[in-house]
Amino acid sequence: MKFKLVLASTSPFRQQLLRKLMLPFDCVNPDIDETPFKDETALALVKRLAEQKALAGANLIGQTPVTQFIIGSDQVALINGQIIGKPNTIDNAIAQLSAASGQAITFYTGLAVFNNVTKQMLSYVEPFTVHFKHLSAAQIRYYIDAEQPLYCAGSFKCEGLGIALFDRLEGDDPNTLIGLPLIKLIYLLEQHGVDVLSKESEHSIK
Repeated sequence: MKFKLVLASTSPFRQQLLRKLMLPFDCVNPDIDETPFKDETALALVKRLAEQKALAGANLIGQTPVTQFIIGSDQVALINGQIIGKPNTIDNAIAQLSAASGQAITFYTGLAVFNNVTKQMLSYVEPFTVHFKHLSAAQIRYYIDAEQPLYCAGSFKCEGLGIALFDRLEGDDPNTLIGLPLIKLIYLLEQHGVDVLSKESEHSIK
């Protein structure tokens, strides 16, 4: 059966990661409300948002004659028990990195894959821990001015200069920190019948 992949994200970083699988895909903008619910945990939040993004993507593409797997993903950090998302402003970015300085911060990335024909939703939450160096105010400001990580959870881009902020990284898949845990994505696609290591996966599912 023919299939297509759809990434429900406009993030160039997630698009770059998904290209590693060497499968064609389309992108749509899910444009959902990412406000946390009252007392919602970080794990529950990213799982819910990833699933909502996948569903929003499915609604955008509508009914098609070809099976489509819509991929949604969302990420937050947990600093001193508080959920931290995208800073959006320089002042918020300074506050986030100042709070993270010298600490081990866990990032949670929600991942969902929705089959628009069977309506089956599979999802997972992948943790990844970042051990930050002790950072001076000058170092933090220099970094933010250099990379402007205002739309990245935790206020850094680990695929760029942000790597200089860390002592070490701890997790199963370094792609998780950038926003798309590929190892788990491959697993979820397998559960949907897609083998990315099969020549047939370029065109069809089992």
